[in-house]
Amino acid sequence: MKLSEFDDLPDGLLQLPAQRLCEVLTGPSLIHLSGRRAAPLFLSVLMHGNEDVGWEAVRSLLQHYTKNQEKLPRSLSLFIGNIDAAAAGLRHLPEQPDYNRVWPGTDLPPSAEQDMMTQVVQIMRQRKPFASVDLHNNTGLNPHYACINDINPQNLHLATLFSRTVVYFVRPLGVQSMAMSQLCPAVTLECGKVGQAHGVDHAREYIQACLHLSELSEHPLAHADVDLFHTVAVVKVSADVSLSFEENNQDLTFANDLDHMNFRELPAETCLADVRAGVKMPLRVCAENGDDVTQRFFNIKQGQLFTRIPVMPSMLTRDTEVIRQDCLCYLMERLDHHALDRA
Repeated sequence: MKLSEFDDLPDGLLQLPAQRLCEVLTGPSLIHLSGRRAAPLFLSVLMHGNEDVGWEAVRSLLQHYTKNQEKLPRSLSLFIGNIDAAAAGLRHLPEQPDYNRVWPGTDLPPSAEQDMMTQVVQIMRQRKPFASVDLHNNTGLNPHYACINDINPQNLHLATLFSRTVVYFVRPLGVQSMAMSQLCPAVTLECGKVGQAHGVDHAREYIQACLHLSELSEHPLAHADVDLFHTVAVVKVSADVSLSFEENNQDLTFANDLDHMNFRELPAETCLADVRAGVKMPLRVCAENGDDVTQRFFNIKQGQLFTRIPVMPSMLTRDTEVIRQDCLCYLMERLDHHALDRA
């Protein structure tokens, strides 16, 4: 696997949707564009091939600057990731690892994709980026929100420029924002479902705002300016368990409106699914330190799956392929103002 690197936009690139980028690019590509301020904004798009909000936002913005022959207010380094998966409309191809799990710091086995992401980070280290933004869609009903991997004022200011809802996480490993946070302030943006114009518009406005920033404040945020959450666990469905949102003859049948529970504080004894008779606990919950904490969060009673304690999920999805490839959801806790005071 070879990283392509450009100092200008390849001809015809901005006319192509994500599914057709392979007509111009041969694979993952890093494009450097000069601007009035030298330290570049680093953007990554299509870490997941079926999440095109980042590409649609940045190509719309660059079309504007190209059409009007305007110089960018700040240099931009754009990393375009999994174009093969984008062509197939998939998160990643069956033979590929997840592109947002193989950045430096990953716990996955060595791969060509890991070597490539390491190369991207090394290149950007030399360019001394101003900030890093990784753009994503998600498949469930979620608000637009930003994620950070270190609670500090610059990350928080970068995050709240997008949304007052901010999620702090340290797992999973190998994500872009965690690798790039070693070089500069870094965020991951969750821009709603694929195909929603509001998500593209919001992402474009955010990128434009970042390009116009002269600096990121190091002053602490006011408590009223942010709703800060901490991801404490990831929930996965066991590989040998069949699941559905429609058919009652599966091991696990979730409620049809499951993704309406995202970013809601669910009380203990909330029912999430029906469980087929004889099936043992179908979920596995892993804490951020790697411990199995399934029994802390869930139990089965009279053929139904219940929360054992109050929880707040994010990224609950009805997409069974995403559940299999990634996870059912994450569980969060609300952080109090002391976390901001320590930042």
